[in-house]
Amino acid sequence: MIQYQLSHVSDGALLSGLKALTARERETPAELLAHLAEVDDRKLYLPAAYPSMFAYCVGELHLSEDAAYKRILVARIARQFPALFPALAEGRLHMTAVVLLSPHLTRENAEDLIAASAHHSKAQIENLLAERFPRPDLPTRIQPLSQPLSVGQLAPERVEPVAGEPQLAPERVGPPTPRAKLSPLSPGSVFLQVTIGRGTHEKLQYIQALLGYQLPSGDAALVLDRAFDALIRELEKRKFASTSQP
Repeated sequence: MIQYQLSHVSDGALLSGLKALTARERETPAELLAHLAEVDDRKLYLPAAYPSMFAYCVGELHLSEDAAYKRILVARIARQFPALFPALAEGRLHMTAVVLLSPHLTRENAEDLIAASAHHSKAQIENLLAERFPRPDLPTRIQPLSQPLSVGQLAPERVEPVAGEPQLAPERVGPPTPRAKLSPLSPGSVFLQVTIGRGTHEKLQYIQALLGYQLPSGDAALVLDRAFDALIRELEKRKFASTSQP
């Protein structure tokens, strides 16, 4: 019988058991992904009366919608680039890393990108990709949330399914609400997406008006940069009692 009360376990045994469980936890998802990829390729969900692999994972395997979507996507990518399976099983890559790498993977660079991303966090991989595959700055856009945003609007950098593969399901799953998002585009720029209240928007518009003669374009990015400079000076003054006249 598995024991879940571990207060009696020594520190050494507890840490050793945790490492062993973590290793097994990595191997099992890799095997699961390999099975998903093969079932998906053979379309074995059809004889089970499911219209898609996504529906099969949710209805038959009882995965959540998010878990099903991500695992099917990673399984399809790994089927195209089999070196991803051992990288996942050995803990060199996590599934989020595979999703981030997928738009850039080719037969020629797969081995190099997998090695360069080994044991890296999501943020580190995003920075790596921004350096190797820089993207142009996105235009500033402010719009009211009168209707729920689509998944593409919530996450412009969201990875699409591997080219040539069918869609996972007609009912695509997205985040329930927009959240703040930071994503590097290139070594010199970062994409920021955040939802602000009406009052904050009015403050932004007022600041743009006050800076009209200095910033005729009213670029929100430049306004934020100046606002941050002013806030930093104010906070440093309070925290360190800094002054321009010692």
